[in-house]
Amino acid sequence: MEARNLRVSDAEREHVGELLQKAVGQGMLSLGEFTERMDTALAAKTRGELNSVLADLPGITLISDYDPPAYPNAGQPMYQGQPYPAPTYQPQPPPVHPSPPYRAPVGAPVVGNYGAANAAVIRGRMATVTRNGAWIVPPAVVVDTRISSVTIDFTRAVMQTQVVNISIDDYASSISLIVPEEATVDMNGVEAVGGSASNKVRSGPQMGPLHLVVHGKVRFGSVTAKHPFGTTIRKMFGS
Repeated sequence: MEARNLRVSDAEREHVGELLQKAVGQGMLSLGEFTERMDTALAAKTRGELNSVLADLPGITLISDYDPPAYPNAGQPMYQGQPYPAPTYQPQPPPVHPSPPYRAPVGAPVVGNYGAANAAVIRGRMATVTRNGAWIVPPAVVVDTRISSVTIDFTRAVMQTQVVNISIDDYASSISLIVPEEATVDMNGVEAVGGSASNKVRSGPQMGPLHLVVHGKVRFGSVTAKHPFGTTIRKMFGS
């Protein structure tokens, strides 16, 4: 089987996503082209499909066509009157360099793979993800998303601690953090690359039942902290 027809893994798709992001940083792709190619990469099933998004980018190729080596004894087909056994060569996929492991933000409790004890992991790939209602919020929440729409609603959530650390690793997603009126949010630790980080609530010292500390990186996406819809109108009418 040719290498281009071999199946690809999630790690390879994410590696291609990083290569596309570098191409944007070098001016080889526009944001629209990046989004279109990321869609293709995340949906790719074979190496040939995955390679197609990199084919016209100079110096950036994930996989080259694999040609197995010639059998070394092809010119000497017999040995002591007996034919050589048939060669059995299996094409091997090239080594994959996965994304570096997640590292906890400064200030988060460092325990386990995601850098926080009992962390809630919210993961999405081209998906719509919602956390709302009376869900239990641990001391840390990890948001790992790619081209997704994410809503995390804390208004009726059950808090285990007053301060909640939120770690974000995102490509081209829209992330909304909805907090109650008395909550405060610190978003100074968010790095936005070609995207935005917007805080529409109080950002002062922690007070009240909830204080969010948001860290991480948003690439070509957005993260917004805000109150529930209609909060401003209710304040205007004193309700």
